[in-house]
Amino acid sequence: MSRLSASGAEVMECSDNAWRADFLPGLRRYAETMGTAPRRNARLAALRVAVAAVALAGTAIAAHAQLRVPGGLPRLPGLPDVVRAPPLNPDAWPGGVPLQELRRGLAEDLLRRHAGEVERDPRGEPIVRAELVLLSPSGVTLDAARNQGYVVLREDVLEGLGERTVVLRAPRGGSTAEALRRLQALDPKLEVDFNHLYLPGGEVGVRDAGDRAASSVASAPLRRVGLVDGGIDAGHPALARITIVSFGCHGAAEAAFASPHGTAVASLLVGADGTFQGIAPEATLFAADVYCGRAVGGSVEAVVAAFAWLARERIGVVNVSLVGPPNRVLERAVRTLLERGHVVVAAVGNDGPAAPPLYPASYPGVIGVSGVNTERRVLPEAAQGQQVMFTAPGADLAAARSGARGYVAVRGTSFAAPLVAGLLAQSLPEPDRAAAARALQSLVEMAVDLGAPGRDPVFGHGLVGEWARIEPARVHAASSDRVLH
Repeated sequence: MSRLSASGAEVMECSDNAWRADFLPGLRRYAETMGTAPRRNARLAALRVAVAAVALAGTAIAAHAQLRVPGGLPRLPGLPDVVRAPPLNPDAWPGGVPLQELRRGLAEDLLRRHAGEVERDPRGEPIVRAELVLLSPSGVTLDAARNQGYVVLREDVLEGLGERTVVLRAPRGGSTAEALRRLQALDPKLEVDFNHLYLPGGEVGVRDAGDRAASSVASAPLRRVGLVDGGIDAGHPALARITIVSFGCHGAAEAAFASPHGTAVASLLVGADGTFQGIAPEATLFAADVYCGRAVGGSVEAVVAAFAWLARERIGVVNVSLVGPPNRVLERAVRTLLERGHVVVAAVGNDGPAAPPLYPASYPGVIGVSGVNTERRVLPEAAQGQQVMFTAPGADLAAARSGARGYVAVRGTSFAAPLVAGLLAQSLPEPDRAAAARALQSLVEMAVDLGAPGRDPVFGHGLVGEWARIEPARVHAASSDRVLH
């Protein structure tokens, strides 16, 4: 059955039978279409293998992190924009399914359908076409760039970080990668990179002087936490009583760009609605929407602007359930936040245990979070490595469903990260390096050590926040008019 979400997207609610009858055949058709495209390669072949493996296992992908198309992208052929499937059984998921390749396949669709706005960087990651982001360039460097054909598109003063970003359009007639190399040659010390696009780590979208960002809130409650994500359905019962200070989307109404991912993560952070309680219920949420319903939302330019706003508002803990490639401008912004005593918590991603590290979770000092199920088994799709600092519930838990009164079963490291962020925020309302170190040590001491003794690349320091898991059946039993998926 299909319906329209608050953002106008068509959503298909899948039963197990509907999954097999409707979604899998469409996904097969998508894989076949991709297989006959001119750019046939091993990644697309792996996508077809993944489709077949899912069908044979009889499993489904439910509210998955990087496995779903981000809000604002075109639908797959013959399918709705969003498919909510039955919960995946991790024991039935076949070993070795190339989850990273499935995500790449969906990114391929973005690149193909939005070729006028999006292109690849040399690693194949999606970037805004012909755009480069510079961090605090000198006037001499900008003048030299203009003389070589670069055009200044936008400038933004990042008050909270003490920096500014300048977005340049690359000269016509050459590649964006070559334009980047030429800029670096002009000024070897310049912090410059592509305008990378970061995908939600569990979703299914910049700021200027006109953004709907409140000035510093002097009377804000002690408990405050920051969120960089998609838009939030503030009218949902779990969030209706929460104080939400918003940023982004050039002053548009908050409900205009409500996203399933942003709403779910926000509810796990601060939600409060009877049986359903977030990890830090009723704390004030400072939420930055970096997507705003745009196909090219989630750019590094938008994420860095969100960080600067949260730094200006002096928010101690920031949750980022977004993933993407390394980027010099993003790394510098994260490093500045950490040096000033902020804590950045990020999902490690769901590209699989052998996948390359994803960012910002993999930057030094960021609290990378993985997920486990009710049996304390790590999610088979979760990334592994030195970036994992903690695990938290990442499956078999309920979260607010955007555009409805109900709740949805969610899965992925995206939804584990806010549980860790909420725990830290309760003792770190403002940036403070010493207090941040104490809060982190307290969390290490309360963690349940899983896997190899001590910190390990699968579970990090161990499991925290297990008590905060609200299983879907509990919420469903408490209110018969709420539908879970």
